[in-house]
Amino acid sequence: MSRWDGIDEFTAVAEQASFSDAARRLGLSTSAVSREIARLEDRLQTRLLHRTTRRVELTDAGREFLARCRRLIDERDEALAAIQPDDHAPRGLLRMTCSVSYGERFIAPAVNAFARQYPELRIDLDLDNRLRDMVGEGYDLAIRFGHLTDSRLMARRLTSRSLILCASPDYLSRRGAPRDLSEIASHDTLSGSSQQWRFTEGGREVTLTPLSRWRCNSGTAVLDAAVQGLGLCQLPDFYVREALASGQLVSLLDEQRPPDEGVWAVHPHPRHVPPKVRAMIDWLHDHLSQQGT
Repeated sequence: MSRWDGIDEFTAVAEQASFSDAARRLGLSTSAVSREIARLEDRLQTRLLHRTTRRVELTDAGREFLARCRRLIDERDEALAAIQPDDHAPRGLLRMTCSVSYGERFIAPAVNAFARQYPELRIDLDLDNRLRDMVGEGYDLAIRFGHLTDSRLMARRLTSRSLILCASPDYLSRRGAPRDLSEIASHDTLSGSSQQWRFTEGGREVTLTPLSRWRCNSGTAVLDAAVQGLGLCQLPDFYVREALASGQLVSLLDEQRPPDEGVWAVHPHPRHVPPKVRAMIDWLHDHLSQQGT
């Protein structure tokens, strides 16, 4: 009996949340998949899955084991592909994460186009505003913004984005426009996921933490509140570009706008970057450059 026995079956069931769907994916019978996982659990002396008549759920041990199994399977598949020099097409499972709004607008369309090119590649794209632990949760690639601090990760700059302070003409007609940073405190402010606002003053970067009248962790909702005249907001340019062009919002304190921040593709720091990760990063870089984002 190989120590690999059951790992492919367990990973497929965990990803599909179904024994029957996993069996179809692997080209096996449901009973064969169930049998291999039972043997694996016996060898490990650990329950990996909770099975009910309606669903399959991972135990705490199963969640930890799954992240490691994914890496093992990917490294095995990459090793096998490496000895076939004429075929470097991305294949296997690529797990990605990105914030919701940027992911919906820019990353998902690019990923979908990439997936059409490589039918042997499976993609799990997790759109979530939480900062995921890439190493601990088994992600291959993440899209992140601004300053990077995790030394376990490698990064490539894909594009950049600007942070813009703005408000609606209706709000400004009632309250006036701030003439400098000190006047922001006297205004109604609208905050998103980040409660700190960044600016440049006297050649250095400064941050403000306004006491917001209104807060929501959705940039789209912050945009709507600003358009409706509820206050000042600072949002990335891709949120407000159309509203500025149509006159629904007015840009403020442009001379004190902070430096553009990077949009980064980050991935764990292996000795050998898998072809699927390298190809996706190249694709995203080209796609976002063409889009002008």
